[in-house]
Amino acid sequence: MPVTHTRAASRRARERKIVDATRALFDELGTQDARIDRIARRVGINKALIYRHFASKEELFVLTTTRYLAEINVLLEAVDRETGDAPERLRRGFEAFADYGIKHPAFLDCALSLVRQPARELRAQVSEAVWLRLGGSIGVCIGWLSDVLRDLGVTDPDLRANQLYLQAIGVLHLARSGVGLRATTPGATEAFRVTAEQARASCVQLALTVAATG
Repeated sequence: MPVTHTRAASRRARERKIVDATRALFDELGTQDARIDRIARRVGINKALIYRHFASKEELFVLTTTRYLAEINVLLEAVDRETGDAPERLRRGFEAFADYGIKHPAFLDCALSLVRQPARELRAQVSEAVWLRLGGSIGVCIGWLSDVLRDLGVTDPDLRANQLYLQAIGVLHLARSGVGLRATTPGATEAFRVTAEQARASCVQLALTVAATG
């Protein structure tokens, strides 16, 4: 095998190991504690080498996010194999999405981090290839939802799909925090417990309500 091919294969293998380590740390510690030095130690390399493979920390985190999205898209494909009925697709799809978000809270953090800054700022921190991979991964997920909403006769399904995707992520964060707030007296609030089952049910009901109201 030519030396150039061997080096390219070695580089790709190391990149996969870095993304694998990042994903593992996300799942174990959350995104806030998945620092570059910890990722490097997990792979067994100097952290400076990570920046030889990735344009920025954000690019590495974006690539890790596409791993989560790819797994979600596999779940949605499974739903489509099980049923072609639009209402049932929506219900099962959001049950799968909710279960995944509850099991992988780091995905919820990743999804929110992508919308905390304008797209042009994020775009400037990642390569063209990574930007396209991210767009493709999100596009498949939201595109699936848009198709279902279109079949259900929802007005402007593309916009509603984007809204519903982000709303569902927000609802699922209740499962992670386990706490909601309610007003008691004017100017005062109190916390109340929110279970994962309640957050899951609310996420699914949110989707069904959007479909019902059109």
